[in-house]
Amino acid sequence: MVNKDFFSALADLEHEKGISGEIFIEALSNALASACKKQFMGESGNVEVRLNPEKNTLRFFLLRTVVEGEPEEGEISLEDAVAKKKSAKVGDVLSEEFIPKDFGRIAAQTAKQVILQKLHETERDNTLSEFSDKEGELMSGLVRKIDLKNVYVELGKGQIEGLMLPQDQVPGEKYEPGDRIKVYVKKVRSGGRNAQVLVSRTAPGLVKRLFEDEVPEIKQGSVVIKSISREPGHRTKMAIFAEDAKVDAVGACVGNKGARVNAVVQELGGEKIDIILWSENPLEFIAKALSPATVLSVTQLSEKSAIAVVPDDKLSLAIGRDGQNARLAARLTGWKIDVKSESAAAKLNLGAEAEEPTEE
Repeated sequence: MVNKDFFSALADLEHEKGISGEIFIEALSNALASACKKQFMGESGNVEVRLNPEKNTLRFFLLRTVVEGEPEEGEISLEDAVAKKKSAKVGDVLSEEFIPKDFGRIAAQTAKQVILQKLHETERDNTLSEFSDKEGELMSGLVRKIDLKNVYVELGKGQIEGLMLPQDQVPGEKYEPGDRIKVYVKKVRSGGRNAQVLVSRTAPGLVKRLFEDEVPEIKQGSVVIKSISREPGHRTKMAIFAEDAKVDAVGACVGNKGARVNAVVQELGGEKIDIILWSENPLEFIAKALSPATVLSVTQLSEKSAIAVVPDDKLSLAIGRDGQNARLAARLTGWKIDVKSESAAAKLNLGAEAEEPTEE
C-alpha cells in the first residue's frame, strides 16, 4: 500500500501537534484491530502495521496464533492455518497481509473513531505534561461550568480544564460561568481518561502566591513567608521574616496605605489576614501568633505545649469566635496553645516563670 499523502499528513501531525509518528502508527494499529473484529466477525487477531518511510509504504498484517481444536479470538485452528501455510504448526503465529481499503463502511468508521480518540488523548497528555511544572503555582482561569458541586475552570489559554472539588471551594463564594478567578494548582494527574488538573481556592498556597505577586520583597527573597494557617473565607494568619534586618517585613506586606494586603483581601473576598513577624523563639512566636490580642506571658508546659496568659478583657479576642483565633495560632506555630485569662492564671500560680513577649 503506497500513499504519499499519508506520510505528508503524518509529518504535519508531528510538526503541528507534537505527536510522534510512532504514536500515530500505534493508534492506527489499534484502530485496525477494532475494525477487524467487525470485518472478520470474530476471526480478528493482532494487527501489525509495517511502515517504510523511504518507500512511502504501509503494509498491514493480521496476526493469529495457531491452536488445536476450536480457536478463540486472536487464534486460528491448525486445519485452517495449514490450508493457508503448509508448514504451520501449533504455537506458530500466522501472519496474513490485508489491505484496509477492503473494509466495510462500519469498519472504516470504527478505525477513524479509535484513531481520533487516541490522538485526542495524546494531545491531552502532552498538554498535561506541560502543566506538570505548574503544581503549586497561581493561575488565572475562566469558570466554564458548574456540574453538581464541581467547578470546571479553563486554565491558561483554554488549553486545559481544571477541576475544583467542593472541598477546594471557599464557603460563601459563588461561582458562575464566565467568572474569571485565580486558582492554586494543587495536583496534575496524568494517565488516559482520568487525567486532570486539580485546582483550589482554599489552599494556604493560594495566599502565599497572591502575596508573592503583590510584594516584590517576597518574590526577591528579602522577605520570607515562614508559615500560613487558614480557615478559608474567614481568616488567615501568615508568619513572615526579613532576611535583611533593614527591611520592614510587615510594612512590605501591608504596603502604602494597606494597598498590597488589601489587594489580596479583595481577591479572597474580604477574608481577614493577620500578618505576624516570625521568631525563632517559639514562646515569643506564640505571643505574636495570638494577634490581635495582647499577650502578657507564655509558659512552656511540655514539648510543643504552652499556656498563653492574656488580660481578662482580651480573653475572648485571643480565643476568637468559636476558638478560631487560638486554633489558627496553634496551626501557625505548630504548638498546642492553652489560652488563660490573667485572673485564671493567677489562681494557677502561672506567670512567675513565664517568658514575657518582647516588644518589637
